[in-house]
Amino acid sequence: MTSPVTPIHSRDNAFVKELRKLSHDSTAYRKQGQVWLEGDHLCRAALARGLRPAVAVFAESFWPQAPEEWKQPAAKVVVLADALFADISGLESPARMGYLLEWLPGQVPLPGVATVVLDRVQDAGNVGSILRSAAAFGFLQVVALKGTAALWSQKVLRAGMGAHFGLHLVESVDASVLEALQVPLIVTSSHQGALIQHTQLPWPCAWAMGHEGQGVGPAVEALAKLQVRIGQPGGEESLNVAAAAAICLHASALTAPV
Repeated sequence: MTSPVTPIHSRDNAFVKELRKLSHDSTAYRKQGQVWLEGDHLCRAALARGLRPAVAVFAESFWPQAPEEWKQPAAKVVVLADALFADISGLESPARMGYLLEWLPGQVPLPGVATVVLDRVQDAGNVGSILRSAAAFGFLQVVALKGTAALWSQKVLRAGMGAHFGLHLVESVDASVLEALQVPLIVTSSHQGALIQHTQLPWPCAWAMGHEGQGVGPAVEALAKLQVRIGQPGGEESLNVAAAAAICLHASALTAPV
């Protein structure tokens, strides 16, 4: 049974203003306690993980053809005039639906699980790509240190393609929390440590991925139990952090028990 439907046609509506802020301000979710998922792919990914939206939002023209299974899980349904949906959208081609999810701060790291640590990784596309690799290669947790792009920002959500919903996410924490992970911390370097293919990698472990230009900071490096490098026989140090993360996490996945 579909929840009661609320139509909205005014851009001055308080709900519309909240959605617009969530869509355009990368950290608004922390203040408002809600995350905006725009588009059917992210919404279906959330449903597949058993999440239930507080509000389902549909464009007016799409509402009559929206599948029932996208409407039913929400406690509330809002139908926006098409122009309003386009106005709040952060996409060049606005989607026709979205979900509002409750967001709870204060997550703490889980001990003893395979983890990716993001140390001031600032590009949202890189962060989202790393989340996808983490989910694909069996890493259960991502810990984002202060200075890293906001994990639930719209750009990271879109780049993550639904990976968020299968991971335990911790953000805006200091490097001191890494001691609580209780797994070996590994850092990478272009010029120090043994080649990754010649290294016996521990499992579970925590891989630290650093700032695009500066790499892993001293506070994280001081906690590392192992340092490895990725060979680049082409002669150029051309790997970006997301590509490096995919290589490292895949290498670890090969050592994980089936």
